[in-house]
Amino acid sequence: MAPKVLISDKLSDAAVQIFRDRGIDVDFMPDLGKDKDRLAALIGQYDGLAIRSATKVTPTILAAADNLKVIGRAGIGTDNIDKDAASQKGVIVMNTPFGNMITTAEHAIAMMFAVARQIPEASASTHAGKWEKSKFMGVELTGKTLGVIGAGNIGGIVCDRARGLKMKVIAYDPFLGEDKAKQMQVEKIENLDDLLKRADFITLHVPLTDQTRNILSREALEKTKKGVRVINCARGGLVDEEALADLLKSGHVAGAAFDVFAEEPARDNPLFGLPNVVVTPHLGAATTEAQENVALQVAEQMSDYLLTGAVQNALNMPSVTAEEAKVMSPWIKLADYLGSFIGQMTDEPIKAINILYDGYAAEMNLDALNCSLIAGIMKSVNPDVNMVSAPLIAKDRGIRISTTNQAQSGMFEGYIKVTVVTPERERSIAGTVFSDGKPRFIQIKGINIDAEVGRHMVYTTNDDVPGIIGALGNTMGQHGVNIANFTLGRAEAKGEAIALLYVDEEVPGKALNALQETGMFKQVKMLEFDVAS
Repeated sequence: MAPKVLISDKLSDAAVQIFRDRGIDVDFMPDLGKDKDRLAALIGQYDGLAIRSATKVTPTILAAADNLKVIGRAGIGTDNIDKDAASQKGVIVMNTPFGNMITTAEHAIAMMFAVARQIPEASASTHAGKWEKSKFMGVELTGKTLGVIGAGNIGGIVCDRARGLKMKVIAYDPFLGEDKAKQMQVEKIENLDDLLKRADFITLHVPLTDQTRNILSREALEKTKKGVRVINCARGGLVDEEALADLLKSGHVAGAAFDVFAEEPARDNPLFGLPNVVVTPHLGAATTEAQENVALQVAEQMSDYLLTGAVQNALNMPSVTAEEAKVMSPWIKLADYLGSFIGQMTDEPIKAINILYDGYAAEMNLDALNCSLIAGIMKSVNPDVNMVSAPLIAKDRGIRISTTNQAQSGMFEGYIKVTVVTPERERSIAGTVFSDGKPRFIQIKGINIDAEVGRHMVYTTNDDVPGIIGALGNTMGQHGVNIANFTLGRAEAKGEAIALLYVDEEVPGKALNALQETGMFKQVKMLEFDVAS
């Protein structure tokens, strides 16, 4: 059955057609986002939800989304999506951070010009029939210092445009390296206070997080250079708007240009009505080109995920390209099998999960492999866990996750080994993918084996004594269970040994009890793996 996508906000016809051309059933209901009750009633039918800013994806909506796998936001901001609730539900949240970068950067530059030359007020005055030529004295941008807070995708474009205007550009961004700063031809500022003291114009280009909220607080604004002008086309909540209004009234701040506000829609705001304050209603991405770009991008991203497993621009899961998905598919499945084995074998609380990637495996997208492996472990206690929700659940339980990668160290081109630490013991298993693309278990408890993975398996431990093979074969035969594959391994002669049976159907409890009653086995465990029949 083809995946089914709901579009609940306005997207272009071309975006709708992308879904259809890719073989995805799509329902286009551009006003549905305004009707939360109807959205909740319908969302359970869909694998994907494509939205803009009008649809609010709340915990209530997600609770009704029984089949939902991905939410695609056509745009950067995802404040209208409860990402924690989506992650708990196992739903991937994607945005489109690149489709409107240029448009937003250009808007910031336009706002800077507007506040530098008081263009909106001068325009309103002239429209009113006045000719107040001497009233609107502006300042040039040439030679002024622009302080950029956040020099990522959009901030980087603003830096480039500002240098073209012959401005001196200084940037504060903890993630901006010296080499990158030199390449961008900007001066990297280590301390925000230094930027505040030097900048003639300050423009913000960071997301709203706990670390960036009120980054321009009253205290920070009071440290700015007298006559500074502040531009915010990023996110509301980055600036203390009341403090900025006070400093505008006092004359310390010469002007401000805001496209975003702490509360939106902004009907009433401390900045409204003040002289030399330019305000627009969140128009940063409002160009024909940008709206088309993000709509097409979200349709492609969602289609890729639903059809191939490729993950792009996800906010709650590692990205996996279509090319990576093809190569990594058997390794992701192996990681799931390894985790599932450990999860089914572990009854005690897990304190830590230590994952080793060797050789070829170490060169892959380890974040994605980690998510699959952790999900495999967590499924033993919650079957609804997936690659999105598993890391969050592990974190909530206080489980420490550590990852190590190393060059090829043995006979296999690459392998994955996972060790789980509980208060009682450590338990480990390793596996690889053979040239036929099939995952194999290659080591359990430090004992080397070569076991194909099947849907139904029986795992036993015992002392290395004669009669084990006969007991397993006879017991399975007596209870009508056919053995598809039989793997044995031992640490040393007369030492600890293990057996792993791949069987055609689930083994009845009485057969497992019969094995225990022989007195030959320390442990007998039925295992189930998510293997296609």
